[in-house]
Amino acid sequence: MAYIRRFKTTSGATGVQVCYKEQGKVVKTVHVGSASSEVALEKLLRKAQGIIDGEKGKPLFNLDKFNKK
Repeated sequence: MAYIRRFKTTSGATGVQVCYKEQGKVVKTVHVGSASSEVALEKLLRKAQGIIDGEKGKPLFNLDKFNKK
């Protein structure tokens, strides 16, 4: 499962990461960036969602095995 993680940095900015969990454990994390304003945060969140969705070609994570029913 891939998800977007937001967190406060020591400088007070908001950091954005794309994390991937497998069997309840985080197995991969990609740091997207840090933002000090709401506008910059929105851009980072869109970029993170694009990474998950595979906006520029192949998705970062292969989620096919999770989408099978």
